[in-house]
Amino acid sequence: MSQPDGARAKRISASGPTEAPWLRILGTSLIWTGIPAAAGAAAALPGPGSAGAASVAAGWAIIALFFGLSLLVGHVVGRKNPSGAIGMFAVTYAFKVVGFAAGLLLIGVPDWLERSWFAIAALGTVIIWQVAEIRAFSRTRQLIFSDVSPDADNSLRGA
Repeated sequence: MSQPDGARAKRISASGPTEAPWLRILGTSLIWTGIPAAAGAAAALPGPGSAGAASVAAGWAIIALFFGLSLLVGHVVGRKNPSGAIGMFAVTYAFKVVGFAAGLLLIGVPDWLERSWFAIAALGTVIIWQVAEIRAFSRTRQLIFSDVSPDADNSLRGA
């Protein structure tokens, strides 16, 4: 009993790397952190009121902006030079740390800011963002070795 066309039915074709995954990772991270931040802002309304909700929103927004800038730079650089995207993350990170530190020192702490709500929201956002980013990145395909030329014949031989 032979399987008709059995070898071809079991063949799995190779696929290439995921094209520009950075915006998809950004979207995943924003959703994963935005929903708990909105819930935290709603939970703050009965206690400290709108100042608490605004503090939660500010904590989320600063972290989302901080991490989101890297993903946007990765997207822009990755379209023209995919292998250079990771290197640009490091450069962007250095600029962000200096820029955010200078900005926060110049602006200072607003009077309306509820420090505990802000800190908890920022810390929670960092943790959830990192989990979401790692999970989203782990689902992308990264081309590590390109042993086969792009015009190579991928069909089965002798079947």
